[in-house]
Amino acid sequence: MIVFQKVSKTYNGYNALNNVDLVIKPREFVSLAGPSGAGKSTLLKLLIGEEQPTKGKIFLDKQNIHLIKEGEMPKFRRKIGMVFQDFRLLSDRTAQENVAFAMEVVGATDKEIEQDVPQLLELVGLSDKLSHFPNQLSGGEKQRVAIARALIHRPAVILADEPTGNLDLLNTWDIVRLLLKINELGTTIILATHDRDVINNLGRRVVTLDKGRVIRDEESGRYIL
Repeated sequence: MIVFQKVSKTYNGYNALNNVDLVIKPREFVSLAGPSGAGKSTLLKLLIGEEQPTKGKIFLDKQNIHLIKEGEMPKFRRKIGMVFQDFRLLSDRTAQENVAFAMEVVGATDKEIEQDVPQLLELVGLSDKLSHFPNQLSGGEKQRVAIARALIHRPAVILADEPTGNLDLLNTWDIVRLLLKINELGTTIILATHDRDVINNLGRRVVTLDKGRVIRDEESGRYIL
């Protein structure tokens, strides 16, 4: 379970988040809605411990994230997978090698890499693109590789920060359906987006932010800002 308790974040006098209370249950699919600058990305950065709150507390599975020692943070972050708008793939490595490299960095064995990488790429529908480099992949396929990479630890939570921002309509819905599939397998999904059509067609919980505040929190909600 994820809990934000009276969380504020201030940058040079600017309130990026203002007194946010939020609870996200295990296995939920939650959309964070709101215009650019509403506080969506700041909320995600706080959740992975990339930023410290100015005020308030944030818990994941009853663990106060911002009391975790620096040396223990890498282990904590294995609970969370991140997906970004710009994919962040290594251009000189194939789809298979991009996922394998992420596993190497965290100390996976050759046997684990050999076993897990094909399975992860099969899960995201890229079994036929293992040897393709990023410049040989569509935007949607690049994002699928990025999602496979985010799954290497079998994380409890996936944070997707504007993952369809660079995609056309067809690829957007392919990625949304993939995130729904991962959610159905038991992973909590937090999707930050300002795409009104995506949010309104999901029929899942919507938390709407504006100027750093939660202004609406609805089950099966809509983005009506």
